[in-house]
Amino acid sequence: MRILVVEDEKDMNRVIVKSLEAEGYCVDFCFDGEAALDYLHMAEYDAVILDVMIPKMDGFTVLKKARNQGISTPILLLTAKADVNNIVHGLDLGADDYMTKPFEFKELFARIRLITRKKLDVHENVYTCGNLLVDCNECTVKREGKLIELSPKEYSVLLYLIRNQNIVVTREQIEANIWDIDRNGSSNLVDVYIRYLRKKIDDGFAFKMIQTIRGVGYILKAEE
Repeated sequence: MRILVVEDEKDMNRVIVKSLEAEGYCVDFCFDGEAALDYLHMAEYDAVILDVMIPKMDGFTVLKKARNQGISTPILLLTAKADVNNIVHGLDLGADDYMTKPFEFKELFARIRLITRKKLDVHENVYTCGNLLVDCNECTVKREGKLIELSPKEYSVLLYLIRNQNIVVTREQIEANIWDIDRNGSSNLVDVYIRYLRKKIDDGFAFKMIQTIRGVGYILKAEE
């Protein structure tokens, strides 16, 4: 089961993500409303945890736009304000549930289980690039039908690459999205995980899908 977490407070975002992963969920995350809509258009999620007070586009606007665009993913709103009018407004816009901060994670997990049970249909959430397949429903990776075992961080890096397939992404973009780190200096963290992925994804195949663009970053490509 895959969940999107939209929370601009980075420490809180990190805690929510880690807690959900510990419960066995596959989790994507972002920090503003514009990015949230981009994620919702790029993939199918079983649920969204959406903070109301986020930059670029507040949670109410994200919710309204998502519903107007036909996105029916269950959405749980988070807010620091326990104002009844805010709660009613969010529910009227199409939220499936509402929680105020601070909250207990046991309650959050229970509410996620509740809103996802209401979603009876199963959405396909599978990315392909040539003979490489990443199944987000099962959190599995295959190339030419062969199952590839990845660590959680390797899986996250590959998922970011395949979502941006045929697009050059920088080391800084990968690092910011996977590790949520703002660095002022250089780091070889991304290079290390790209090396791990190449051994698992490309070794034994004539065509190497993970390619380096010198001085820029990396690109995931299928054989033409």
